[in-house]
Amino acid sequence: MTRAHLSDRPDRNAAPARVHPTEQDEVAAAGSELIGGPVGRRVASDAGGWWTPVRVVALLGLGMFVLGMVQKAPCFNGAWFSGQTSQYVHACYSDIPHLFAGRGFADGLVPYFDRIPDRISGGMAYLEYPVLTGVFMEVASWLTPGGGDLQHREQLYWMVNGGMLMVCAAVLFVCATRTHRGRPWDGLHVALAPGLALTATINWDLLAVALTAAAMLMWSRSRPLAAGVLIGLATAAKLYPVLLLGPLLVLCLRAGRLRAFAKALGGAAASWLCVNLPVMLLAPQGWSKFYSFSQERPVDFGSIWLIISQRTDNPVSDANLYATALMALGCAGITLLALRSPRRPRLAQLALLVVALFILTNKVYSPQYVVWLIPLAALARPKWRDFLIWQACEVVYFLGIWLYLAYTGSGDKHHGLPPEGYQLVILVHLLGTLYLCAVVIRDVLTPERDVVRRDGSDDPGGGVLDRAPDVFTLGGGGHRAPRTKPVPFDDPQVRWGATTTPR
Repeated sequence: MTRAHLSDRPDRNAAPARVHPTEQDEVAAAGSELIGGPVGRRVASDAGGWWTPVRVVALLGLGMFVLGMVQKAPCFNGAWFSGQTSQYVHACYSDIPHLFAGRGFADGLVPYFDRIPDRISGGMAYLEYPVLTGVFMEVASWLTPGGGDLQHREQLYWMVNGGMLMVCAAVLFVCATRTHRGRPWDGLHVALAPGLALTATINWDLLAVALTAAAMLMWSRSRPLAAGVLIGLATAAKLYPVLLLGPLLVLCLRAGRLRAFAKALGGAAASWLCVNLPVMLLAPQGWSKFYSFSQERPVDFGSIWLIISQRTDNPVSDANLYATALMALGCAGITLLALRSPRRPRLAQLALLVVALFILTNKVYSPQYVVWLIPLAALARPKWRDFLIWQACEVVYFLGIWLYLAYTGSGDKHHGLPPEGYQLVILVHLLGTLYLCAVVIRDVLTPERDVVRRDGSDDPGGGVLDRAPDVFTLGGGGHRAPRTKPVPFDDPQVRWGATTTPR
């Protein structure tokens, strides 16, 4: 970078100017007509008062969460208990009430320590969830009132879990809104995501998602140790958050911030061990069940491997090997992208790519896995058009899997979606995720198209990486002058890091 352009670098300690989505996003501008039009036409752009962006986003998100719980009402009122296919026909299935009895919580069994009788679990000897999720489930069972028949207790257990998951959702909304200081309204992508509302109470994934969002917030505040501790806790609740350590390593290598990465790695290892080590030592069989189940699980719903298996009549018994090989190749490609791109990618961009790669290559895609990507998508590509295209694909998949289960569970009646239709639905999900990845990769290769960087920002969620100079790249990497091209509305051009004056 030349001295002439150092003066163009904004002060990283200065408060960033707030970006209003209606000034940058055509869809947001059009949608704002429902509530009075774009900012500046009917209200002051920086109006104070109680209605801050964080509070607005959180309240809207909690409203959507409640609507998602209401969507489960047909099941709560009987479909969970009145036959196998009714809960699928109404698209309101949830693991939570079924596992209250099916994993021994109704009988007071202690997860990981007490073996679950086959008559209860159908052959699952121990709880097949990571330890922190097991703790979450156990605490919810303690808070569930006793007395009454089993159905009533299962309903109460789902309600208790719903309340606890709502707290996780509130944490998620706040963290997603505050991670990019100058772009709080990007949190609306998370709050209004239909995929989150529909799947939030299917399983316990929101616990890990909230911890991951908190980790990214801590990293954006240049607190790598706290970020690492939260990544470790999130990994103790669900496996996927450990993938974030890969992008952190590559970006810290390029920026010469390996000490910050070491702090994050140490914090992650320490917090994960604090949660897991007691159970690992005292109940090794129960602790290892999650890992052995993940390894032994056959090809299942939502994966490309299921399409191959059904189309070829081959169980794809080596799916673990193939998935691992594709994951390794994909990670190598993401690493190459990160080290050769014109500007160092933003953390959220690489995080989305590696988690999406895991989803695309995995043996199973449960419908609630969409919540893993929602906050990452909001930070990586906060563009409503692309976000809604992807979410539409996920809603199609959400409806399709329940119709397919209704078909397979209705015997000779075959009411629902046949295998060929379900395969098409899986392809819609895969193509939607690939589309989201494609626009993010395009932003990495042509950073002037990245809406987050159009105001001259580098990586507002990058913490110690934000505006750090590169110290290691592969041929072709390093800061370059972006190609100037028209952008919507009145966005300034990206200029930070230019080595020549933009045209």
